[in-house]
Amino acid sequence: MRFSPVARIHLMITFVLVMCGVAGGACFGWLLGGRVTGVLAAGAAGLGAAIGSFLSRRHVAAFLRPDPGCDRDPVSAPGTDPLPPSLPVPVPVPVSVPAVAVGGYAEGIADAVLVSVATYQAAAFPLTAFGVSEEERDARRGVAYRVCAHEGLPQAVRVSAAAALEAVDEGVDAGRAHAAVRALSLAVYDQRAAR
Repeated sequence: MRFSPVARIHLMITFVLVMCGVAGGACFGWLLGGRVTGVLAAGAAGLGAAIGSFLSRRHVAAFLRPDPGCDRDPVSAPGTDPLPPSLPVPVPVPVSVPAVAVGGYAEGIADAVLVSVATYQAAAFPLTAFGVSEEERDARRGVAYRVCAHEGLPQAVRVSAAAALEAVDEGVDAGRAHAAVRALSLAVYDQRAAR
């Protein structure tokens, strides 16, 4: 039986949460009252984590699924140029990457791109009014652009990263930037799953 990528991600998250709940409950219960209390606390914490994960599966699935009217490029409207010429995204140079380098190396670069773009998004749309200084925002932007310009990056991830950087650079619509970063995360996952 083959699960969808969204179901597999949720299953992995559930497993980690339940195991952490069991371990934490066992330690806490053992410290409070001995073995019996540790076993009971481990069972209760694991069961609570499993129930909570089960109840939140729709929210997780909705976050990880692409938008229905979106064809992996949520930021460009039909008939418009997805990358305006004023955007300082480096032009990809065709490089012949050997088949051996496409595996884990490309996955690592794609993961680094996702992390750098997500941290840049967090700096561009901070949770508090003055949570990020202008210097930190510029530094995160520079890191994101440098990582996205890496020559070993797969083309699908490179295009999604450029769209995400454009949406974050505009800094007007947090929802559009969130959708673009979500599309980038799905492109990174699809690149990994294609192996």
